[in-house]
Amino acid sequence: MDSPSLRAGKAAGNNAPPAPEIEHADTLTLNEVSSIDAQKKHADYGRIDEEVAEYAGATRIDIDPETNKRLKTMIDKRILTIMIVTYFMQALDKGAISFVSIMNFNEDNNLHGQQFSWLTTCIYIAIIVVEYPTNYLIQRVPIAKYLGINIICWGVVLACHAACRNFTSLVIVRTLLGIFEACCQPTFVLLSAMWYKRTEQAQAVTYWYMMNGGQQVVGGLLAYSFSLLQSGPLKSWQALFITYGGFTALWGLFVVFYMPDSPMRARCFSEADKRLMVERVRGNQTSLQNKKFRKEQAIEALLDPQTWGYCLVSICTTLPTSGLGAFKAIIIKGFNFTTLQTQLLAMVLGFYIIFVLFATLFLVKKTGQNLIVMGCFVIPSFVGTVIMMTVQNTSRATQIGLLISYYIALSFWSAQTLALSMISRNIAGQTKKSVVVAANFVSWACAAAIGESPFFSLFEVSYLA
Repeated sequence: MDSPSLRAGKAAGNNAPPAPEIEHADTLTLNEVSSIDAQKKHADYGRIDEEVAEYAGATRIDIDPETNKRLKTMIDKRILTIMIVTYFMQALDKGAISFVSIMNFNEDNNLHGQQFSWLTTCIYIAIIVVEYPTNYLIQRVPIAKYLGINIICWGVVLACHAACRNFTSLVIVRTLLGIFEACCQPTFVLLSAMWYKRTEQAQAVTYWYMMNGGQQVVGGLLAYSFSLLQSGPLKSWQALFITYGGFTALWGLFVVFYMPDSPMRARCFSEADKRLMVERVRGNQTSLQNKKFRKEQAIEALLDPQTWGYCLVSICTTLPTSGLGAFKAIIIKGFNFTTLQTQLLAMVLGFYIIFVLFATLFLVKKTGQNLIVMGCFVIPSFVGTVIMMTVQNTSRATQIGLLISYYIALSFWSAQTLALSMISRNIAGQTKKSVVVAANFVSWACAAAIGESPFFSLFEVSYLA
């Protein structure tokens, strides 16, 4: 656990001159910072990234609460805002296929049998293939620029969905979408560790992960609006894909030019503030940045039981519920609701997901128990799934009951967001963290692909007859 402030440490080396006394970091001048940096010759920086070493003094600096709050506010406005909007765009784009499924999308593209389910599965197969390469690149290239370029690419690919007319063309664009979107979550896990203290990371991860619920709300409202388009040169689902893709590509351009790659490269902040931002996360002891691939850390990651514990959480929470999320529109409509009612009820699901994640964050902050809170939300998910599998939709009461059970079944979002925040906080070393993050998302993608592939035919009799 972090102390309330970053305590002053001893200067590295026996002959190091004493650190200058600094009562408050907000009074720190560039000359004082330079005097601290002059002591670096006494420290061993052989294993520290060169950019980090340039901004991390050999002496620990005490940052007072007021300055720490000011720095965090600056980071929230610049970094967290971009992560929240970007994750919202990614969730909205990926979830668009569910909303268009009830806009004559299947009929217009001559989809039959399990072909529609493969349009979601192929995204996860693409993620499985590219997850380790993309994590390797994230560690070595400017992370914000890499993220922005991928956002532009997936926006263009999403818009190209409107030009598809058959299963083959849809598989191609869906696979490309998975390739370009694969960098999003791993990048955000690393960015959360780079910019935030350990005690702040659960909150940061929860806020951007909460956009899974936000896209349900906004996505349902937008899909409802697009479904009202009954005439014109474009079908409703084509207009939706073009609109989403265009806005996503424009947002990607904004990210490229506005988001800093790291505290050290943040030209939007003063030199003194950049040094303090590096200093405030020093206590994490999980590595801020390192572009060198360290084989020993990769081996350590593969041998660490934590790695496989996080993978097990991803598999166990995703495998039984992945189809429930991907086919939400089909499931809700299968409860004998109209198309427009389905779009609006999907919005309620979004509010429920947001509630679950807020409740998760509150309970973790109150108790400090990640795993216990995780278990408390997984149990309702299991109960809701069992009810959906066993209760027949025979009356208005069972219709409402099944709908509520469906919402409850998606409480698993709590476990996934907590697992991501634990990886961000607890895994030290840039190479090790990239390997663990990649393993976690490969496990998630495998479970999602397996869980979704039989879903359509499995539930066809129960809900779609």
